[in-house]
Amino acid sequence: MSEIRIDKLLSEMNYGTRREIKDAVKSGRISVDGLVIKKSDLKIDPSKTVILYDNKEVVYSEFEYYMLYKPSGVVSATKDNHYKTVIDLIDCEKRKDLFPVGRLDIDTEGLLFITNDGELAHNLLTPTKHVAKTYYAEIDGTVTNTDAICFENGIEFEKDTISKPACLEILESASISRVYVTIAEGKFHQIKKMFQALDKKVVFLKRITMAGISLDEKLSPGEYRRLTDEEIKKLKNPPRWRNTK
Repeated sequence: MSEIRIDKLLSEMNYGTRREIKDAVKSGRISVDGLVIKKSDLKIDPSKTVILYDNKEVVYSEFEYYMLYKPSGVVSATKDNHYKTVIDLIDCEKRKDLFPVGRLDIDTEGLLFITNDGELAHNLLTPTKHVAKTYYAEIDGTVTNTDAICFENGIEFEKDTISKPACLEILESASISRVYVTIAEGKFHQIKKMFQALDKKVVFLKRITMAGISLDEKLSPGEYRRLTDEEIKKLKNPPRWRNTK
């Protein structure tokens, strides 16, 4: 790992602004390898040094990756003036530059990845990668095999806007139907609008998988965990969904 200024490192890890870090240095609150530092512009290799802030070790990570079970009522944003955001739910010590990979509607639950790795996020969201996302949905209306064929062929849910082929798996066909929907794109309110085009209404929506990774069953709404090395590796090389034309 290359060297980085101590004030930049601590600011990135959400220990304060650079001015606040500078004041902490002057107060003798920061040490490197057992020695109290005197300059906030000191360059270090965080992989080879031990940093203490107020006698507590600072664990530096250039990139962070989390799996979050997004609950309903929380917005997929970094800041919001009216609602709690998904970043607010990450309450451990964390980098200040985290953001959600894509978005889920405020009333949609389920799997959401949180990171500061812009390249990874781009690769997961760009349409050319055909990254599959699967949702469990409850539909007001009887979903039929005819609807499944419509999803397979693509649905015009707005003027001149036709969805790419999607997979609709019917779990229960009833007045309130239960289905799985898999798509490889993510236009605004897309699944809701696709069913609306078929005169049906989505009453519950939950994302359960993305890029071949499933929502951890041990997580409750609002809970999160760090991704494993294996999961991170998979996200960096996500499988392509074959149900595309």
